[in-house]
Amino acid sequence: MRYFNDAGVEVPAINAEQMRELVRVAIGEVGIEWPQMIASAGRSAALLALDCLGEHWHGANVVVLAGGGGNAAAGICGARHLANRGIAVRLCLSEPEHLEEMAARQRKSFSFTAGKEVEPEGLESPRPDLIVDALIGYGLRGAPQGRAAELIQWANGSGVPILSLDMPSGVNATTGHAPGVFIRPHWTLLLALPKTGLTRENCGELYLADLGIPPAAFQRAGLKYQSPFGALFFIRLLARDE
Repeated sequence: MRYFNDAGVEVPAINAEQMRELVRVAIGEVGIEWPQMIASAGRSAALLALDCLGEHWHGANVVVLAGGGGNAAAGICGARHLANRGIAVRLCLSEPEHLEEMAARQRKSFSFTAGKEVEPEGLESPRPDLIVDALIGYGLRGAPQGRAAELIQWANGSGVPILSLDMPSGVNATTGHAPGVFIRPHWTLLLALPKTGLTRENCGELYLADLGIPPAAFQRAGLKYQSPFGALFFIRLLARDE
């Protein structure tokens, strides 16, 4: 598929290796810090979650499912923003003992909000109004296992609308192949650029978050890029078949 903003500006799709190279260039050559990108992704996730909840967001119940890497860090950051606005947020981690540094730091910050970290058995009641999927993202390395697989199955079977960050967890960002269970979202918030593994069947409505990466970084990473954001920090993307 090809992707465009409302004004017709095309946004290139990249594979997982190209995304890793873009992140490397942004951090190593351009000077954007990893925490800055996580903060931008987390805030956009919270803003889109508010839009998904609609006018009754004040009394909403939100569950955030998070893994242990950068995708999780962005999801937990978003959970903090939602909790700061009085939303009842429950955070469930698939690997709480194996968090990378940024995810661990975001977890600590979240612990100072009114949000609650819960075990899987604490997800059923009260029934959430929205589930945020931040379990895996573009770093999938095989079929989800253990608690991550259980959380994916629970989310899909809950009947609750799901917002995925970057990629639906369990779907390969490059190929679109799902080697095991995978999230079936209503919306997907893409981070930086769409991934080649997206299909009409696996991603729901598409939005794109600005991570604050300058256009020069995209060019240094070998990508043809024109900022599609205008005055906004996240936008809806339109997909067209090639």
